[in-house]
Amino acid sequence: MSKNKGKLSSEQSEELLKTLKTRFEKNMSRHKGLEWDKVQAKLEADSDKLWTLDEMEVTGGEPDVVGYDAKSNEFIFFDCAPESPKDRRSFCYDHTALEARKANKPANSAMHKAEEMGIELLTEDEYQELQQLGNFDLKTSSWLKTPADVRKSGGAIFGDRRFGRVFIYHNGADSYYAARGFRGSLRV
Repeated sequence: MSKNKGKLSSEQSEELLKTLKTRFEKNMSRHKGLEWDKVQAKLEADSDKLWTLDEMEVTGGEPDVVGYDAKSNEFIFFDCAPESPKDRRSFCYDHTALEARKANKPANSAMHKAEEMGIELLTEDEYQELQQLGNFDLKTSSWLKTPADVRKSGGAIFGDRRFGRVFIYHNGADSYYAARGFRGSLRV
């Protein structure tokens, strides 16, 4: 993961923390038993992670706490926007796929943008966990971290929810669509 490129001003940090707290309190079913004060203390102690959460926010991800890992003492954030984040769409899967395109190259790849932001693409299991918390990607789809054997064969996987079910499917890694973006995770 790349080094974060910026720092937030104290005003930006304060505004982001306010936004995250409001979202946390509005969606308690996503993080039962967790307390905002503990989350905020971890965030205030790590300006790089706060910057990354801001990147998730400004690109339309609506990050929220979805769990806590007691072993590592980390809170887990996922992008919880109803649809795939609007400013992270129309990307192919990774840099290799982007470079392989001969014409009509998209502006970036999901994996590269995620690295720039300091996040990881959701895995298939994490995407299923997210979908247990609500109905996401009813009109869009999201690239998912693809197993090496699938990627080696030229493909990549994505997920969406249609007809009341979650579907995981494949596409060529070099494909891109206006309705397909990516969701990320961050541990703090």
